Amino acid sequence: MSNTPASNDAKQSLSGLPRRLVREEVLSEQDALQALADANTNKRQLISHLVHHMDISATRIANIAAQEFGFSLFDLKALTADMLPSEHIKEESVAKNNALPIFLRGSRLFVAISDPTNTTALDELKFSSGKTIIPVLVEEDKLAELIEQVANDDGVGGLGEGLDESFDMELGGDEASNDDEDTSDIDDTPVVRFVNKVLMDAIKRGASDIHVEPYEKVFRVRYRIDGILQEVAQPPLNLAGRLTARLKVMSRMDISERRVPQDGRIKLKISKNRAIDFRVNTCPTLFGEKTVLRILDPSSAQLGIDALGYEDSQKKLYMDALSNPYGMILVTGPTGSGKTVSLYTGLNILNTPDTNISTAEDPAEINLMGINQVNVNPKAGLTFAEALKAFLRQDPDVIMVGEIRDLETASIAVKAAQTGHLVLSTLHTNDAPQTISRLMNMGVPAFNVATAVTLIIAQRLARRLCDCKQPADIPKEVLLQEGFTEEDLNGGLELFTANGCNKCSEGYKGRVGIYQVMPISEDMGRIIMSDGNAIDIADQAKKEGIDDLRRSALKKVMAGLTSLEEANRVTQD
Repeated sequence: MSNTPASNDAKQSLSGLPRRLVREEVLSEQDALQALADANTNKRQLISHLVHHMDISATRIANIAAQEFGFSLFDLKALTADMLPSEHIKEESVAKNNALPIFLRGSRLFVAISDPTNTTALDELKFSSGKTIIPVLVEEDKLAELIEQVANDDGVGGLGEGLDESFDMELGGDEASNDDEDTSDIDDTPVVRFVNKVLMDAIKRGASDIHVEPYEKVFRVRYRIDGILQEVAQPPLNLAGRLTARLKVMSRMDISERRVPQDGRIKLKISKNRAIDFRVNTCPTLFGEKTVLRILDPSSAQLGIDALGYEDSQKKLYMDALSNPYGMILVTGPTGSGKTVSLYTGLNILNTPDTNISTAEDPAEINLMGINQVNVNPKAGLTFAEALKAFLRQDPDVIMVGEIRDLETASIAVKAAQTGHLVLSTLHTNDAPQTISRLMNMGVPAFNVATAVTLIIAQRLARRLCDCKQPADIPKEVLLQEGFTEEDLNGGLELFTANGCNKCSEGYKGRVGIYQVMPISEDMGRIIMSDGNAIDIADQAKKEGIDDLRRSALKKVMAGLTSLEEANRVTQD
């Protein structure tokens, strides 16, 4: 039979792995041809068909494929779903291509495949991730098992169980009266579960914000992780209305109103003892409503001052200011620089049974037992200034104002600080010396500023290097230009740069605070009262040994906590 023309044609039509499997006597020629035909008809990969439908040993096929294509074989038993680079895993793509990203090393994404000829999947991943793809050969049965774990995981796109759906929301009313076809079915299970997974995954990955964004041809979800936005999912465009409506219902918004921005709040109970709040805002755009959720974790105020990244000398200055019975502590920096956490860490230290603490915020971001918190409502006449006036009639010890925005609020806060109250607040300025200029530009008299303000903290948040960091070889001349001193370099300075592993994001994991902590000394008070500007105050601060933001950032670089690239991103020379 083997010498018949039909048999010769069969041999000629087999190549690559099927031919090798026949040669190794794993399959007969006829079975190999039939397997190819069946896999083609059913749109399956050959190896998957052989393992799952013909009961051929996955290990034996993998060993033969490794020899045929020159690959090393990797054992997937060493991995679990929670160890994978989830930001590069899209469940639909994984299931379709039978290719699973398993490691991220800098710009290289390692992808597990059981079929070395599966170049289409590798090309697709290269395009979607922007990374260099390194294929890793694995056994088909173990790959299928891990892909199933991913599908059942709590990550975005998965439909696994395990979420305590104790949401602080009310259904009905607006939902029932909405006749729009895009939102009439907002309680269908896939949409509800997808939204729940987006929220849970954001918490697990330490995101600070969630952006849900509709465009003309795509609908995407992004997380802000360690200050950087990352795309994590692209739900089908036709679900945009339903997903947005679901979030609006959970936030107690009017789902029938799409023409104006709306604000809301979600409380998500993730365990018996822990709940996370989401501050939600919708804004009409060209192709729908963009929804942004700010994640507010009350436990962040319980971290303690040691976890915030203050140098020992800076921590002492902050603690000394908090121990004063009166005066004003100002925290300044751009949005997202951690001002609220710094303030609430201080409030938590002051929060004792013998202290009356009141806060006015827009809105209150972190709920703390023992603190009287007020949400300002300008439309109803409850402004920061009005709230402050009310607080002063309620026997306060400590007052926190979410932000000083106008002269009236600033004047009342300053007077409160001068009359026996400790006042904490925030401003939006670039550094500590500019905060003084900002108050005087608002119209607060220089004498009042000099006598009321006791401490100013300017801050930024830099991404913290992961343990996978690697030494950075930077020439001495460059380091001197960046602001390092000869003394720094003579001390055996070792700097690090980001590398990247499956436990971090681009070589970074978490964030560390960079601070300029400036107490108002007598000499600074004289400069303020003589109408000195921010440059004069900065020069005096330097004479008094106060590190500016740049110097504080370089100290974090020298300590190996962050990279020079990251220090340059968040501070200026």
